[in-house]
Amino acid sequence: MPIIQQLFSSTWSIIMIILLFGGSIFIHELGHFLAAKKRGLQIDRFSIGFGPKLFSWNRDGVEYRISLLPFGGYVALPQLADMKGIEGQSELSVNELPPINYASKMIVSVMGAVFNVIFALILATVIWLIGYPTNVAETSHTIGYIVDEIQTENGNFIESPAKREGLQLGDTILKIDGVKIENWSQLSQALISGSGRTDDGRRTAELEIERNGEIIQKLIYPEISGDTKFRQIGIAPALPVVINELFLDPSSPANLASLQQYDELVSVDSIKLHSPTQFREYILNNADKEIELGIKRGNELLSKKITVATVKITTAGDETASIGIKSFFYQKTEINPSPLKQIEQHITSTVSTLSALINPKSDVGIQHMSGPPGIARILYVTSQIDYRIALWFTVLININLAIFNLLPIPVLDGGHMAFATIAKIRRKPLPINFVASVQGTFMILLFGLMIYVSSNDISRWVGDSKASNATQIEYIEPNFSVTGEPKVEAE
Repeated sequence: MPIIQQLFSSTWSIIMIILLFGGSIFIHELGHFLAAKKRGLQIDRFSIGFGPKLFSWNRDGVEYRISLLPFGGYVALPQLADMKGIEGQSELSVNELPPINYASKMIVSVMGAVFNVIFALILATVIWLIGYPTNVAETSHTIGYIVDEIQTENGNFIESPAKREGLQLGDTILKIDGVKIENWSQLSQALISGSGRTDDGRRTAELEIERNGEIIQKLIYPEISGDTKFRQIGIAPALPVVINELFLDPSSPANLASLQQYDELVSVDSIKLHSPTQFREYILNNADKEIELGIKRGNELLSKKITVATVKITTAGDETASIGIKSFFYQKTEINPSPLKQIEQHITSTVSTLSALINPKSDVGIQHMSGPPGIARILYVTSQIDYRIALWFTVLININLAIFNLLPIPVLDGGHMAFATIAKIRRKPLPINFVASVQGTFMILLFGLMIYVSSNDISRWVGDSKASNATQIEYIEPNFSVTGEPKVEAE
């Protein structure tokens, strides 16, 4: 039965990749195709993918093709641009075709991006109507945990920037480098794409935080950390500490104290709790000691004193401190962001990432980009979690496609528009050989970039698979009875 479920899950994810990623490319090229047809341009080919064809068919003089390399697609329009080195030879010479005016060039070039934005708006409207799944942590921009140390890019452990600069649990981050923060994704994006530096090259981030009703400005110095080599300061989001499951052992401190599922732990030894991680750390640091828990159960506030137990948790004999809570409840919720709000957030994210890529002071590089394998990987995973997350990501894909293709880079739509505009200004066409040389050069560069980022995507995917298949530690159900009778007092 698990094999059938896994097969169904994988098949569903593959279908979603084809529909959402392949559909996004198709929609983009459909925009060019319909605009070209409306403006009366010669259309040789409509291809999804580049390179040798896998299969094709002809209709009304147009070849429709699925090609080998899934790096995008194209509509062959010889009157718009001479791209025979990329799209193949046209049956008619460019010189044999009537020239097209400036308006047609601009309209046909821009309609791919326009269709992506329309598609994004349609999907965003669907998300608005059916809701988008998230959790309390994601909607927070309040600090719930501060790590003591982070590992730098050279492997050394240093004091975390957040701890070093005096950030506190419960601080709400309102702005980073002047960018308004409303949730944890925006917070992470602002830190990652930040480019602040001191005169001696030290990374900086200007934080505006709210602490106990007071607005405070903080200058913090992020470090490059983690496998992704992004800027980090060592914080995690706040969320309620709500019990989800207790260990079954009746002699555990939690069961002896009659703790229940959905009890919210609001304090420990009069210290306000901001996250399960904070609570776990406190328990680990207080093994075999008596602690006092503040508990919210419905509308009732309780106080219980219990002694933390030390128990074995693996067959190898590893021990840990515990009171018998097996897991915490990470509350899921649904939000209904308006379509325009979604589009605005995706545009902001895309622009900030592109800006960081070209800013020499940022730490975002080409190695952080994703190609088709990376996009397919994310769609594969999100489709298995919740199809609505895959829809949300597809909105981002389409906004990315729209903005990226409008960049004034030869071979992209923005490049065609730039060439057309230059020719309009100089009142005569650009030399055909010059245009062909520039486009050919940039196509080689673009394909080289796609191969590079795609190889990184594949490496990350393989790394994930190896990590998931690695030998796991065999955990056991802890036996609290061997630790003696834990002391419990209730108030």
